[in-house]
Amino acid sequence: MANSIEDIYPNIARWVNDREGWIEIGCALDSPLNSFIRALDSGGMLWQGKDSYGSLDEALQELDSGLAQVLQEIYGE
Repeated sequence: MANSIEDIYPNIARWVNDREGWIEIGCALDSPLNSFIRALDSGGMLWQGKDSYGSLDEALQELDSGLAQVLQEIYGE
């Protein structure tokens, strides 16, 4: 049986389910943002990834790790 997204990426799940944050994935050629993946809340962007990744899973893994640090810094979690 496959694991759920919440099991695979627990910090992303906490960010969007418990902390009213959201994530953005992808780049627009005419956008000033050049990161492929980002985490935001009502205050703005709190984490941004690299310009590109080898896979979507790699990007999500880095986001999950980055959000672990953000959640620790902001909420002490």
